[in-house]
Amino acid sequence: MKILIADDDPQFLKALRITLRSQGYEIVTASDGVQCISAAVEHHPDLMVLDLGMPKMDGMGVIQGVRGWTDAPILVVSGRTDAREKVAVLDAGADDYVTKPVSIDELLARIRALVRRIPQKTETPMVSFGNVTVDLSAHAVFRVYHGRKVRVRLTPTEWKVLEILVRNAGRLVTRKDLLAGIWGAEHVNDSGYLRLYVSQLRKKIEDDPSRPKYLKTEQGMGYRLDLPSAGGGE
Repeated sequence: MKILIADDDPQFLKALRITLRSQGYEIVTASDGVQCISAAVEHHPDLMVLDLGMPKMDGMGVIQGVRGWTDAPILVVSGRTDAREKVAVLDAGADDYVTKPVSIDELLARIRALVRRIPQKTETPMVSFGNVTVDLSAHAVFRVYHGRKVRVRLTPTEWKVLEILVRNAGRLVTRKDLLAGIWGAEHVNDSGYLRLYVSQLRKKIEDDPSRPKYLKTEQGMGYRLDLPSAGGGE
């Protein structure tokens, strides 16, 4: 079980990391919101523990940035006590909210409660469409050429775009969600970058990039990966 902890208080971060590791959890940490988004994209935590008052991007921005492509439970641990803010955070996609200072026993109990809600993974994270296979666990893409399976070389950013689309196969992923998930909320208007990477991906995974069969554009909204088993249409 992998947990991402994001907090700009180094003492709290260290104490929680040590405690959770002693409980058998794998821990990834971030000290600001932008690092948190990047760590979520790279490590795919099963659960996230977030502070709200982080630099570069606050906890609300992180929640909005990741909720478009992950259902991992989010526990907010914050010193803010305003009831309206708690409601806003929960409505944005957080699963629980606890106010600092909090005892470690209560925090562990809330984490255990959220962990119990996580569906058990029973399937191999492998997706195939056409002559392409995406192995999410190995961060690898393979394509059959002339009867031979070869690895497709993707840049780190191309992989992030494809991975988010694969994990949401058959569903629209908005440009805003993709941009926030890859580069952070401050880049949600940089759609030119995204078009470039999508174009490059099509050249690598589509038989006819000018008439994509799988990586579809939803005009004015975003992108969708259509798979035979995902119920996607033309």
